[in-house]
Amino acid sequence: MITLTQYGRHKLIETKKNTKILYLNDREYAWVEPPSLGEILVASHKVHKTDCVLSVGDFHLYTVKDEPELSDNMHLELEVGHNAWQGYLLLTGL
Repeated sequence: MITLTQYGRHKLIETKKNTKILYLNDREYAWVEPPSLGEILVASHKVHKTDCVLSVGDFHLYTVKDEPELSDNMHLELEVGHNAWQGYLLLTGL
């Protein structure tokens, strides 16, 4: 079963220190890369100054359970262009 849990607008920015910040509606996440885990999203509560905007568009957040062709995890899709989407598995959730 695929369940849409959240949708709305996103903005992905990068700071001068090369930190990526993802805004999903009114929530803010730092996109970090711990050495042994790969990329993860963690809640961010500080103000970040934008150096450049990487993408702006819609987003969809899904939970997936018992679908034969999909992983049972949280899935995030970001619109990265006109009808172009990039998908991410959120193994640790949001």
